[in-house]
Amino acid sequence: MRPRAAISWSGGKDSCAALHRTHADYDVVAMVTMCDERAERSRSHGLRPDVLDAQSERLHLRRVSRGCTWPTYNVAFNDALAELARDGITHVIFGDIMFEEHRRWAEAMCAPHGMIAIEPLFGQSTTVLFEEWTGSGAEAIIVTARAQCLDASWLGRPLRRDMLAQFERLRVDPCGELGEYHTVVTNTPLFSRPLPLELGERVERSGCWALDVMVAGPEAVRHNVTS
Repeated sequence: MRPRAAISWSGGKDSCAALHRTHADYDVVAMVTMCDERAERSRSHGLRPDVLDAQSERLHLRRVSRGCTWPTYNVAFNDALAELARDGITHVIFGDIMFEEHRRWAEAMCAPHGMIAIEPLFGQSTTVLFEEWTGSGAEAIIVTARAQCLDASWLGRPLRRDMLAQFERLRVDPCGELGEYHTVVTNTPLFSRPLPLELGERVERSGCWALDVMVAGPEAVRHNVTS
């Protein structure tokens, strides 16, 4: 039997890449995402709940979420893990690539619940991971960009292998591991169907460009009615 697991889900490429690498070895049944205190946006990528709902539906995963401020993030995440543990989940998959303190944090959060943190991407070359992503058949578009690294023209662009040369010229990590950009996944071989998105307003806040994205088409109406 495969161990029962959850994925720490940002909605972006790294958490999805971690799921790509582990889904055959674990029975992944849930995704956990931290949101702002009013549960209007995800904490890390600023995604709307309907986008996260559409992703979870396509992955056939139960979505577990908590609202929090940054100071209360650990308390909220701990509460979410307690819920997962009660559901018999023994492993949590994370999409960390670098920074030992991130891996230690994941392990420290999981340990009190008797859970094991799985880090399938950790320590890998970000160039190799970017090439793996763009060659996987998955799709993701850029939804945030740090203004000192990337201008607003990068918002809404799908990740493509030919971006590597541009990233190198701009001194941007290929996977955005220094916070240069974040993405939202719109398709993956693990989705039951692609996720159509409507691209909305572009704003700059605190030195970061952000793109608002919404579920597009008839499905948007269904999500708005049920949310």
